[in-house]
Amino acid sequence: MYGGLILFAPTLLFLGVWLNFQCGGLAFSSSCSYPPAKWCSSLDSALKCGVIKECLASNFTRSHQKADNVQVGFYYESLCPACRSFLSLMLFPTWLMLNDIMTVTLVPFGNAQEKPDGQKYIFECQHGEQECLGNMIETCLLNMTDMAFLIIFCMESSSDVITGAKQCVELYKPELDWNTVMNCVKGDLGNQLMHQNALNTRALDPPHEYVPWVTINGVHTEELQDKAMTSLFTLVCSMYKGPHTPACGGNYRLYKSYCHKE
Repeated sequence: MYGGLILFAPTLLFLGVWLNFQCGGLAFSSSCSYPPAKWCSSLDSALKCGVIKECLASNFTRSHQKADNVQVGFYYESLCPACRSFLSLMLFPTWLMLNDIMTVTLVPFGNAQEKPDGQKYIFECQHGEQECLGNMIETCLLNMTDMAFLIIFCMESSSDVITGAKQCVELYKPELDWNTVMNCVKGDLGNQLMHQNALNTRALDPPHEYVPWVTINGVHTEELQDKAMTSLFTLVCSMYKGPHTPACGGNYRLYKSYCHKE
């Protein structure tokens, strides 16, 4: 819990590393002040957290797998209950486990409408003005930080998407000034970014009929949608054509160190 928010810590991204240092397999440094999701974000963080070897191995794997990644597109609305549920309980946890082979594109617009107003656009959202605000905050975050997915997950899984937004930014990207986010939300940049979301949503083929709307490698079918809603993890693993990844199963030993009985 954080300030009334229900959070799912991103530790799963580095679950193997975490288990190793908990069991004494890694020389985890007490000087590490980075959250797990940022351990491999720079050489400095990797050295301070004692995970340089693991980060180098991960980067090598990523460089070979990137071209084969399964592309998951998620078209949604910030206050749509079904969208919030899918993002919080299916999309984000799957990404945590399969981010090496899975790329997620978030497009917050959904069933909204836009109307030209001079050089700008006016947006009307299915769930009212607050949803338009939530869509705009998330759109600006996607343009401003590589931590956007974590922040958006935090927002969508909180009791109140809008009031939780500032706290979620403070938690996952404390150096990002909230006033900077709101300047985007209220300014020309946010308006143009949302217009692009509208164009991307209208360009869907077939046109979307509901949200959440999921595409896999740019394709939407009812079969893919049903599989994504039922078990996105299984779908992504089945669609991945690159080198074998232990996360998708098989007779692979994930960890080489153990917590033995004393």
